[in-house]
Amino acid sequence: MGVEIKEGRVTDEEFADMKQFVYDYLAASVENEEEGGRMRWYPWHSAEYRYNHILNVVELSGKIAEREGADVDVTKVAALFHDIAKLDADQDVHAEEGARVAREYLETRGSFPTSFVDEVCRSIELHSYQDELGDLPMETQCLIEADILDKVGANGTALMLLRMGYEARTHMDSAEMVERVLDRGEDAVERIESDTAESIAHQRLKRVKWFREWLQGEVAEMDVEEHDVDLR
Repeated sequence: MGVEIKEGRVTDEEFADMKQFVYDYLAASVENEEEGGRMRWYPWHSAEYRYNHILNVVELSGKIAEREGADVDVTKVAALFHDIAKLDADQDVHAEEGARVAREYLETRGSFPTSFVDEVCRSIELHSYQDELGDLPMETQCLIEADILDKVGANGTALMLLRMGYEARTHMDSAEMVERVLDRGEDAVERIESDTAESIAHQRLKRVKWFREWLQGEVAEMDVEEHDVDLR
């Protein structure tokens, strides 16, 4: 049976306007925080990093949705708004707050069907869901898988190495830090359900393994230890 191709409901111009709104919202979140906000001194808690992460998730989730037969528009719009409240809301409520902002935008700045708005907001609300992904609508599953994948591979490795500098570590710790990325990536892959996301995950993990091997082969006396690091 072929994959159903659903007709698009969001124009390129509408999506571009949404992207600008999301970026402006994130930038304002930082500007309105007098003391810089939660861990704002780390780059991945800045507006620039958060927006880049969002765009990565949009691209990945759209690819997964298209190949798995999910509604691409619902998936990509939900991905675009999923972390919009990340910088101005507590971690445990940022999904609900993001859904609120998305609903207000979609209901006031376009003529999107109520069913479309509801599906988008439901995916945003559930994107921090920690149980079996197979229990969720396919669009939400695609979003969560993409969110997981952005922390796996070269991007996750670069962020971890960047963290070394902010923690005044030297390159002698780099294999240890890469091992953390690999461990977290392998744990994350266990949650993935779709064939498309699983294929992407294995490709990305392979790159991390190669880089770890290169480091271990080129930097003398490099020890690898297991640690737990939050890359949210």
